[in-house]
Amino acid sequence: MKALRFAEFGPPSVLRIEEVAIPEPGEGEALVRVQAAAINPSDIADVLGRFEKTTLPRTPGRDFAGVVVKGKRHEGEEVWGSSPNLGIVRDGSHAEYVVVPVEALSRKPKGLSMAQAAAIGVPFLTAWTSVVSAAQLQRGETILIVGAAGAVGQAAAQIAKWKQARVIGADITSDPIPGTESAVNTKTEDLRERVLELTARRGVDVVFDTVGGAMFEPALRSLASGGRQVVISSAGEPRVSFNLMDFYHNASRLIGVDSYGLTAQQAGEIAGTLRPGFETGVLKPSPIEIVPFENSVEAYNRVAAKQAKAKLVLSF
Repeated sequence: MKALRFAEFGPPSVLRIEEVAIPEPGEGEALVRVQAAAINPSDIADVLGRFEKTTLPRTPGRDFAGVVVKGKRHEGEEVWGSSPNLGIVRDGSHAEYVVVPVEALSRKPKGLSMAQAAAIGVPFLTAWTSVVSAAQLQRGETILIVGAAGAVGQAAAQIAKWKQARVIGADITSDPIPGTESAVNTKTEDLRERVLELTARRGVDVVFDTVGGAMFEPALRSLASGGRQVVISSAGEPRVSFNLMDFYHNASRLIGVDSYGLTAQQAGEIAGTLRPGFETGVLKPSPIEIVPFENSVEAYNRVAAKQAKAKLVLSF
């Protein structure tokens, strides 16, 4: 089979399409004929060597959609999935076939193409883990999503609306942000002051911070009393500072989430929970651009250079 491979860490130029043997599934695993696989920013980071556990040589890629061709469950079914170990300690989905733990698989949502299903994985699993599992967002609450225009932010906005929460989006744009009721341009507006204006000076119940860095403290100060902030990233400087007295006087809660900490079973369970949302049209996958697999390295270069206007999905 053809697989995208890297034998050293570095920019996308270290990637090569190679002929390798089709892997054999072991106990509790399934062999999936990949029909589509999304490229995520974390895949770029993987190739760059930013994950300590990555072993070489390796095939990258966490997200995929395809057909199970061998395994005790789902054989012959159209499935989609994502697993935190793919591309790290086991070969990933940017190949014609991938072996995955069977518990990570979920039936492909009806009405979605393979390419659309392949775009669900990392953004929606991360958003669900943060907004629902960690923050415990409730109906009627207000959530501020920092970095709302990104793939994870847009997924979080959809999930929050599905949970019947009010959504305020914040990003470095004045363009409308899908899924949000109000938007804050963090380049031209004071985040905390604008949030207080939008919430009658109360603040928000939940902050989902996909940016961190300089946005961390203003986001934290936008919380209502007893509010909770979930953080998944930190752009630029990873160290942040904030007023600890303000933090504890406000009874704020700070929660860190790392989607790489999900087990295959947890990923599969979340995927199964999300499926009805996609099948009813309440949830929609990210806008996509389909790229032939033979152009994989070029596609990686575009994602690394932030030149892609939609999520790039490799087609096999």
